[in-house]
This record gives sequence, structure tokens and C-alpha cells, in this order.
Amino acid sequence: MPRTTTGHQVTGRNMNADELRIGIAGLGTVGAGLVKLLRANESIVAARAGRRVVVTAVAARDRTRDRGIDLGGVTWHDDALALARDPDVDVVVELIGGAEGIARELVTAALRAGRPVVTANKALIAVHGAELAELAELSGVPLMFEAAVAGGIPAIKAVREGLAADRLTRVGGILNGTCNYIMTAMRESGRPFADVLAEAQALGYAEADPSTDVDGIDAAHKLAILAGLAFGRPVAFSSVHVEGIRGIDALDLGFARALGYRIKLLGLARRREDGIEARVHPCLVPEKAPIAQVDGVFNAVVAEGAFVGRLMLEGRGAGEGPTATAVAADLIDIARGIAVPVWGRSADGLTQVEALPRTAFHEEYYLRLNVHDRPGVIADVTAVLRDHGVSLRSMLQHGRAGADDTSGEPSVPLVLVTHRTRESAMMEALARIAALPAVIGEPAMIRIEAG
Repeated sequence: MPRTTTGHQVTGRNMNADELRIGIAGLGTVGAGLVKLLRANESIVAARAGRRVVVTAVAARDRTRDRGIDLGGVTWHDDALALARDPDVDVVVELIGGAEGIARELVTAALRAGRPVVTANKALIAVHGAELAELAELSGVPLMFEAAVAGGIPAIKAVREGLAADRLTRVGGILNGTCNYIMTAMRESGRPFADVLAEAQALGYAEADPSTDVDGIDAAHKLAILAGLAFGRPVAFSSVHVEGIRGIDALDLGFARALGYRIKLLGLARRREDGIEARVHPCLVPEKAPIAQVDGVFNAVVAEGAFVGRLMLEGRGAGEGPTATAVAADLIDIARGIAVPVWGRSADGLTQVEALPRTAFHEEYYLRLNVHDRPGVIADVTAVLRDHGVSLRSMLQHGRAGADDTSGEPSVPLVLVTHRTRESAMMEALARIAALPAVIGEPAMIRIEAG
């Protein structure tokens, strides 16, 4: 049985100098997976870390839950904050999650106590990364978070360290496996969003409350981190433009296929002369583009630089094994004495930057309208686009959708693809198009990416 503490009284232990002793806060899927990995690969980890990495303490709420791991000889704290002052803990591993509350308190307390911290908490880093970076630097200890973005994909190290010598101009990709699974299943089966979401929940790919995933928040947390690493300044999370996938209809996936595209939820950050774009939303990408081939629960991280060109890393973005592997990689670095500034540069004078508003975006656009099947409708729609300086690249119309409003008049879906234009112009044009008498319901607009 694990030893127990109920407050400040922690049983000490004499540890060998050849050990890196870790305390884990949170024994969910990733926490239990980390314990399993460190024990199953003990010799591999020791060889690469230069010393054994051992779990000496844990903190979790439910002691009765069967996690499939033996915690005999491990100190169990009722209060996670006790890990920050446990003399038998060299490194605190925070796997609780959330930008506020006990997770933030624990990381702050550990850094102030001079304890290195490893976390998988993307929300915490995205929202409070600038202040935590300053605290870590003042305390002279590392704050590591490889597992916060894209699970087992070494995205943090690739962007912050592997590409440190290049001037990156773009970073992002498919950053949420739940959304990617849902979009893939909808495309392949033609089923509606609600049905596929229920399936994803039954399979364990989506939470009971899926809003953080399907509304784009999880991907936005990860994008804010990647943008900060790529451009050397943390991006204010509140300024990231975020749209989810609830509004994507199976009809859109079919039209996208007819046009030679697939629809993906992408996180995109670009360095521009007038600022930084940081946005998460569904995109049409060409079917032959590498990122269009990333399906199911897989993630993909894309980076572009002046010298490196474009590169893409693909793999599982979540789950016990991939995420635990990323946490362990950070522990090995700490054991070896390898420390990198949180944002790749000194925290001295580090301030957050606001992302550009959506009115500054310039894209090509896919528009789907449901319109009454009557003469002059297309002319009315194109006249509005013309008035706002939006030119059309192509148009697609397939059959009749049937009578679906109180008038009983036949309706038809109409798809328009525009040339590159300002989003502010598109927003103004869509407002006028939605008000046309022949247009039924709200128009659907999806941005188009080159891939």
C-alpha cells in the first residue's frame, strides 16, 4: 500500500544520488501511464538520463480506484501542494490540468521552492506561460512541457530547439485528435455530427462534455504555445480567433470532395509584417496535400522557415503512451541537466503579443447557401459579392434539397468558391447575402488553405 500523509508531515527517505526522484500530481490516464512507462523502460530511461528516474510520491483524489499500477513504497499526499515541499521529490510532474486552481498553485509553489516542473497542461502554459517563464528563470529551474502539445510528437523540441536558428514564418496544423476523428468519420460515412460525436464518446475519443475539443479551445491552447515558441513571444490566448466544428454539415464534406478538398480543423499561426495571425477554425485543404491525409485521431504539426522550408510531424496527439513518453523525455533532459528557456529566449522583458483580429485575414473562401430555386437568385448573390470586391473562382450546384421552409417553395444548395480576399469584406457581404429574400437560413463559410 502507498504511504499516506494528510498535510505537512511527510515521511522522509534517504535517496541515492544516482536517482532523480519525481512526484506526480494527478494519476489519471497519463499519470498512471507515466508510472508504467518508467518501470517498463527503467533501464532504457536510466541509460539515457544518466541515472534512474523513480517515482517517490504521488497526489490524487481517489485512492480506491484501480489504476493497474503498484504504488507500494510510494508516498501518497492528500494535498497536491505537498509535493512542492516534499524533501524526497526532486521534480514535480503536474498532470492535473486546467489553467487555474490547484494545477496553477502547484506549479507556482514548486517553481518558487526551486523545484523543476514538468507539465502536460496546455491550458496553463497557453494562459499563464509568460509569468511562469519569468518565475522559472528567477528561481533558476526548468519548466518543461513537451507533452502539452500533440502528445507523442516532439513538437516543442522541434520548434523551439530543432529550428532555433531559422526565422519561422508559420506554425500550426491538426492539433486535436477528437475533432480529426469526427471529421474523418463524417466524411467517410456521411453521418451527421451528433451521431459521430456520440460514437467518439463511446470509444473514449471524446469526453462526456466535449466542448473543449469540438469548440476548438484545446487546439487553440496548443496553437498559442506553438506560436509563442515559433515567434519568440507568447501570444495572448484571449486574442486567438477560435471556431469549432459543430457547424460543419455532412453536406459540406460532400461538396468539398466534389471540389477536390477535405475539411480539417486547423490551428494556424503566421508571422506578418503587421503582426501575428493566430486562429483555429475548419479549413478546406487540397486532397493531395500531406496534411489532408492525416486522418482519425492523429495530429500533425507543420512549421515553415526561411531556410528549413516546410516540415510536418505526424503522430498520435493524445493517450496514455504518447503523452507519457513526452513527459518522460522532459524528465530525461532534467536528469541530464539540459534546460532551455520556456519560450526559447530569456524571460527578461518578455511580454505577450496580441494576435491580429479576424478582419485582417486574407483567404479564399467556400460559401454554401440554401436558396429558393427561382430565377435571378445567383445574380442577386453575385451582385452582393461584386459590391464588396469579392470575385468568384467557381460555383457548384447539385440538384434540389426539397421544400424546407414554410413557403413550400423548392430549395437548392448553392456553393461558391472565391478568390483571395479580405475577411472583413466577406463578413460584410455575408451579412447582406443572409438578408436576401431567396436565402434560407445562415450561410456557411469555410476558409480555404493551400495545405
